[in-house]
Amino acid sequence: MSTSYWVPYGWLPGGVAEQVRLVADGGRWVQVQAGVPPADSDVRLPGLALPGFANTHSHAFHRALRGRTHDGGGTFWTWRQSMYALARRLQPEAYYLLARAVYAEMALAGITAVGEFHYLHHQPDGSPYPEPNAFGLALIAAAGAAGLRICLLDTCYLSGGLAPAGHLDLDDVQRRFSDGSAAGWQRRAALLAESENDAVRIGAAIHSVRAVPADQLTEVVTAAAGRPLHVHVSEQPAENEATQAHYGRTPTELLAAHGFGGPLHTAVHATHLSASDIACYGRAGTNVSFCPTTERDLADGIGPAPELAAAGARLTLGTDQNASVDLLEEARALEHDARLASLQRGRFSPAALVDALTGHASLGWPDAGQLAPGHRADLVAVRTDTVRTAGALPAQLVLVAGAPDVDTVLVDGRPVVSGGRHLLGNVAGLLAEAIAAVWG
Repeated sequence: MSTSYWVPYGWLPGGVAEQVRLVADGGRWVQVQAGVPPADSDVRLPGLALPGFANTHSHAFHRALRGRTHDGGGTFWTWRQSMYALARRLQPEAYYLLARAVYAEMALAGITAVGEFHYLHHQPDGSPYPEPNAFGLALIAAAGAAGLRICLLDTCYLSGGLAPAGHLDLDDVQRRFSDGSAAGWQRRAALLAESENDAVRIGAAIHSVRAVPADQLTEVVTAAAGRPLHVHVSEQPAENEATQAHYGRTPTELLAAHGFGGPLHTAVHATHLSASDIACYGRAGTNVSFCPTTERDLADGIGPAPELAAAGARLTLGTDQNASVDLLEEARALEHDARLASLQRGRFSPAALVDALTGHASLGWPDAGQLAPGHRADLVAVRTDTVRTAGALPAQLVLVAGAPDVDTVLVDGRPVVSGGRHLLGNVAGLLAEAIAAVWG
């Protein structure tokens, strides 16, 4: 049965149009018209309708660190110790409740699909659970309960780090992350294939060149053929220095030598790149996921987003550690950080920012991300009458709006957020309860 919606403004493939009517049937848009008055049968939405947002990089359990790791200075590496302390405590049941609440928070921010970079696999001593993918299945169930599509980027993590002399042994927490070898990772991850459906994709990830030795990289890339494959790249200068010292290459060069790069592959962060690294991603048409809030919070630096886009890479956005879940802010930060780095305004047009907000193809859904017939019926209605958006031109709304301005979210034609309220009800309460349970 079809449902029709009418909105004052819609972000269509050709730009912002007025008086837009959209008809959804079977989870897809079957008709999109501009310049038409509302019909009595239409569901009227406020403001500007945008395509649903794609969160291309998330670690859901990091949400329990929000407001607990931001003071007192330190570095990415000291922050990581707090993250490990949290990872030590998690069990699948508690993770389901936490992830359900986090994904509901994402839906409230207009996110309709999430790429979950998932590396917490085993019991605290490193042995498998009776269900080897207990954590992964919990995440899939949590996304379903919250109304989101999920691409579970099951992650290979084999070593404790990289020094000039070579890879380090796993520590007591990292044993939870490791399958022992790329072959072991592949055997466990292959069991997830039966969980795939229209709302679930099983992708793959290489945690980093620090965590996966070079002699294991090709096996992971080969196993991920035809599926999304993501990897943390050059988030910190120390990673570049160690990789150069041990392998004589940058992380990008090392990954490319083992087959990484292309439209189904995503480099996450890519903060500290050489000119040849940028050209490599551009030639291959690789996606690059920027997570500006995390990159600021962890003092990573400002990545070369304009240069990557100019070279031919596809830019996407993620919330990473979920210290903030507001993809509109991440889009705005992409432009503002580029301004700070270059001392120039207007590095990305609003249309380019919407493209970055809607990188569903990097998660395995090339048929999402447009308000157009044949595409998935995802929609985010952003109010134009709030204290942040009142008076703004609809075509510039992405530069002023934030998650609190999201009124309605449809995922595959299903209403998940209506009137600013999620179908699960009090999401703040769910978050508070789940985080309290994790910390005990």
